[in-house]
Parts: sequence; structure tokens; C-alpha cells
Amino acid sequence: MRVSRDKINKVAHVVTDALAEMDEVDFVEDRNTIRLEVRKILEDLLNQEEKIDQAARHKIENQKRTILEGSQEWDILYRKYYNEEVKKLGV
Repeated sequence: MRVSRDKINKVAHVVTDALAEMDEVDFVEDRNTIRLEVRKILEDLLNQEEKIDQAARHKIENQKRTILEGSQEWDILYRKYYNEEVKKLGV
């Protein structure tokens, strides 16, 4: 799923603000540094998810016969291949 840079920044702000409000959390860096790291982590996770999605779709496309996206069979295969890719990465 493609998420805009603005939306990722918004989520990073929300996460950073939520962490700052927790009594159990003390920042050793300034808030902006924390926010930038949260944004980087989110971008990495979204990129990884996109690669998993592409790998699952590629496996379906390489079947001997055409399987239409949106069909029950496609959905079952997609979940199966998606989970296989997740396990490969150890996520």
C-alpha cells in the first residue's frame, strides 16, 4: 500500500507524542530526532510489506492457469503466499 509522506509524518508525530506522554519513557534525544527515527521505521515496514505483496502477487501470476484477482481462489492463494513470504523474512 502506498502511503503519502505527509501521512507517514503525521503517524510519526502521533507516535512520538504518545511516547512523550508516557511516564515510563524518557527521551535521550530531542523529539524531532525521535520522530525522524519513527518515520524511518514506518517507511522501512511499509517498503517491506510492499515487497511481500509483490512476491505473493508474482507467485499467483506464475501459475499455469490464469487466476482472476478478487476470486476466492486468488484470495486464498494470496494469503498463503503472503504468509510464506512473511515467514521467510521472519517478521
